[in-house]
Amino acid sequence: MKKSLFFAIVLSFLVMLSPPAQEQPELQLRMSRNWGYSSGSGKIQGLFTMKASGPQDLQQVTFYIDRTTLGKATQAPFELRLNTDEHSLGTHTLYAVGVTASGQELRSNEIRVVFVSADESWQAATRILLPLLVVVMGAILLSFLLTFLSTGKRQSLPAGAARKYGFSGGAICPKCRRPFPLHLFGLNLGLGKLDRCPYCGKWSLLRRRPIAELRLAEQAELEASQANAQVPESSEEEKLRREMDDSRFQDL
Repeated sequence: MKKSLFFAIVLSFLVMLSPPAQEQPELQLRMSRNWGYSSGSGKIQGLFTMKASGPQDLQQVTFYIDRTTLGKATQAPFELRLNTDEHSLGTHTLYAVGVTASGQELRSNEIRVVFVSADESWQAATRILLPLLVVVMGAILLSFLLTFLSTGKRQSLPAGAARKYGFSGGAICPKCRRPFPLHLFGLNLGLGKLDRCPYCGKWSLLRRRPIAELRLAEQAELEASQANAQVPESSEEEKLRREMDDSRFQDL
């Protein structure tokens, strides 16, 4: 019992010593990028929009940069365009001051940013994008090689045989019209996968087809095969007779 009382007293003492939670300003200022560069750590260059939001009776917002007025917005949405190239390079503080219908003045939070030159922004963007481009190109090349190695040999499958299309789904070859499972490492080009038909060996840009459409293609494949099988082949005697008949019309 004494221990519980002691801990309760200590906890109350710590709560009394802790600083009060800071209230959020009634006027909130944020920025969005329209065009340009943003490092994520405060360095920016290009065209941005300053946006202020506050109470419902907010009537006017004045935007500032380093205590210098940038402009005013007298109706919602309270926004102002900011072009960093129109200001000096270096660190700047952005904030806004709003006025409500009752005349109350509200000051927003401050945003500290560093304006950089266009050359510096391009160099920074290049340092970020170049490794990503190398990774993407490497992934594309690896995908192509894996697909090529996994589809190097043609397959033979009875016409109309049911197929398992797996995780990647299936497609229909535009050359031989046979359905087949898309390979997991097929090269995805956005509009479709560059993949190789395992039956005719042709490469095509293919899109995943619904399973019902694939089953119909299997059935069409079987019907075409049966139709070809029903065409009787000419016997050797018939071929010889046809050749003799044709030879009568040949000039000697």
